[in-house]
Amino acid sequence: MSTPGVLVHRDQELLARAVAARLVTRLVDVQAARGSASVVLTGGGVGTAVLAELAASRARDAIDWRALDIWWGDERFLPCGDPERNETGARKALLDHVDVDPARVRPMPSTDGPDGADPEAAADRYAAALRAAARPEDHGPVPSFDVLMLGLGPDAHVASLFPELPALYEEERPVVAVRGAPKPPPTRISLTFPAIRAAREVWVIAAGESKSTAVRLALSEAGPIQVPGAGARGRQRTLFLLDRAAASQLPPGIERLSSP
Repeated sequence: MSTPGVLVHRDQELLARAVAARLVTRLVDVQAARGSASVVLTGGGVGTAVLAELAASRARDAIDWRALDIWWGDERFLPCGDPERNETGARKALLDHVDVDPARVRPMPSTDGPDGADPEAAADRYAAALRAAARPEDHGPVPSFDVLMLGLGPDAHVASLFPELPALYEEERPVVAVRGAPKPPPTRISLTFPAIRAAREVWVIAAGESKSTAVRLALSEAGPIQVPGAGARGRQRTLFLLDRAAASQLPPGIERLSSP
């Protein structure tokens, strides 16, 4: 796994704008090299703000949206269209405003989907979709995502991997059902660490003073069972993209990168 680098921006608004610009550059570069690209979206306030900034950016048209595979890192297990679903927020902020290929937009199942209210079956369905999209060169049951974005909770959770829950111990399945999440709604679907670590680049995005302790722990020697953010690492690159408030407790010796 890669060693994390840190980029700090002045405030949450500038952070969201900078991450959106970085995402455009990354996806355009990948598409120029390979013809298509893949991204894993995250929800939450700052994650959705990034998508809204991307939708508002003139640079968004540099991306070939028809050649982009869009996945999610986790989802609240609720009916399709529920305002609490990450998919709903992503569609409203960005996806409804760009020319995506519907067949390449792959939301996690909802409670009114083919598996009904069975989150385990829904997780297995998403795992099967990932497996079908993986290529031989990915060397595993999920695609090697070009960018996988994650929010970071005040408790240091990423995706729907909350401290000390059983999903953190999963070493084989790429997607699991999460029951009893400490943050409502309690039932969710989430990628696991094996799927997250298959990504070429993992970006952990956090804003606000309430995230500063979680950032410090995630960048320290903490174990990922107690501090899930400490286990969020990409194969080639890991970035912690922060505002000043979230970065206020950075541990010593952390590499700070210069903005492009």
